[in-house]
Parts: sequence; structure tokens; C-alpha cells
Amino acid sequence: MPQEKNKKIALAVSGASGAIYAQRLISLLEDTSAVVHVVFSENARTVWQYELGNTDFEQIPFKTWGKNDFFAPFASGSAGFDALIICPCSMGTIGRIATGISNDLISRAADVMLKERRQLICVVRETPYNLIQLRNMTSITEAGGIICPASPSFYSRPESLEAAVDTVIQRVLQLAGLETNGFRWGEK
Repeated sequence: MPQEKNKKIALAVSGASGAIYAQRLISLLEDTSAVVHVVFSENARTVWQYELGNTDFEQIPFKTWGKNDFFAPFASGSAGFDALIICPCSMGTIGRIATGISNDLISRAADVMLKERRQLICVVRETPYNLIQLRNMTSITEAGGIICPASPSFYSRPESLEAAVDTVIQRVLQLAGLETNGFRWGEK
């Protein structure tokens, strides 16, 4: 399937554990022709630095926006962004989206994706889920969003942590409509 040129993707990184997922997603998005814009939540950089032991988020090759910068193009449906990927997505972010609270750029962008009937992909990393979290994820799904738990698959027999992470990230890229070279069931 040919990859659509200049697909517009917004990436939001929340403060949930799982910064490695965001790091790999950013790396693989560099290999696409997508136009990518990025926003970090207040705690996302702290978690990234703690979990990954680096500040590579300071050298992201994409346009970045402040967490409260509502002038970011993906804060409006008229900008025509195709997808918002929240990776990793905290349960606090899920709760705000599910209840329509648009108090920062991430929750506003999610609200925009849902109202415009565009792709909202929430890569949740929490486990286990409580009933409130399940209901919030159900609300987002019923509104048209996609809940994509950061649950690696093992069909491809990943031999490293990065390869296991990539099973999730390749799936996220597919959900966003970007062609990937990742493992596909039934293909060798």
C-alpha cells in the first residue's frame, strides 16, 4: 500500500511510564514522509529523563509546542491534522479526554480529533485497570478514539526490549495510516 504523502500527525507525550515507546515512535516517524508536531505534558520530560537516562527529547527533529500553547495548529480542526497519537497516554489524560476537559494542548487536540472524526490513538500503559479507567476508555472508544494498550506481541519473536517495543509502535503507525516494515501476521 503506498504511503500517503505529507500526512499530518500530532504526537503528544504524557507523563505516563513508558517513555521508551515515545522515543521509538519519534525515531520511526523520522523514516516517514509525515509532517509531525509534538507536545509534551508537564511530567513527560521528567519521566523520559528518569526512565531513559537522557535528555534526547531536547533534540527532537520535529516542531514542538508548549503544553498550553493553543496556537499550535492541531488545536483546531481547520488545520487538517490526520491523527493525534498520545504515547504513552496516562490515565489522567484518558480521564480528561473522556469527560471533555480541554485544559491543555493534549486534551484540546484530542477533543479536536474526536469532533472532526479523525484518528485519536491513545497508547495506554497502565495496568491493571480500575472500573473508572475502563469506563473512560469505553467513552473514548464510543466517541471514535482508539485505545491501543502498550502490550507487545510476540509473534515476531522479538529478541530485545527495543524489538518488543517496536511491535507496539509498528501497530500504532499502522493505525495512523502510515506504512511500516514491521511484522505482519501470515507474512514471512
